[in-house]
Amino acid sequence: MTWSADSSLPEGFRWRCHRRVAAVRCNHSASIKLGSWFQQSNFTLQEILLITYDIVRREQANRIQTEYHLSAHTVTDWGMSCKEAMLVFLEGCSVQIGGPNKTVEVDESKFGRRKYHSGHPVRGQWVFGGVERESGETFLVLVLDRTSDTLMTIIRDWIEPGTTVIGDSWTAYRDLGAQSYTHRTVNHSIQFVNPETGDHTNTVESTWRLPRSIQPR
Repeated sequence: MTWSADSSLPEGFRWRCHRRVAAVRCNHSASIKLGSWFQQSNFTLQEILLITYDIVRREQANRIQTEYHLSAHTVTDWGMSCKEAMLVFLEGCSVQIGGPNKTVEVDESKFGRRKYHSGHPVRGQWVFGGVERESGETFLVLVLDRTSDTLMTIIRDWIEPGTTVIGDSWTAYRDLGAQSYTHRTVNHSIQFVNPETGDHTNTVESTWRLPRSIQPR
């Protein structure tokens, strides 16, 4: 397919096939949004960019509704789309981290998601990830549960042996010390920094803060 002008469309362009088979032109066409994050949206590309810009800037929801003549549900739903896009980006950028003389902070966090990219948010989608302090490199994995088997499997897949791993006192981490890792903890029910060691998980928690903050006020 080639990029073809089409003044009848809001975008002004579409994909069109001009191939000929047995002297018959195909002439099949498709939206330029096909195969992209924008495919399921009825907004024009200009509207998508403007609305997304305002949501990421955390403009007031009622201002966005008035400016673009949208319902409250639409604004909330598009804000959820932006969060999902950020999670997909972080998951796609994940790399194996850690190693001897490296420190990795790990944490779990809950995010709302839209079921099958439509409708109301689904509560209870957990993600698990870590940040290497020395490099800032991260990994993020969507998980169905926070059991020890699930989280320990992810840790073995994404954090190299010999790493110092800092996490909260969640019981799922109890076997870390027996798995070729040095395990240090912070009891978040009492404090955010371990007063004896200075250990904290502020780095990884700030990583969650960005996608979670993407929502109109």
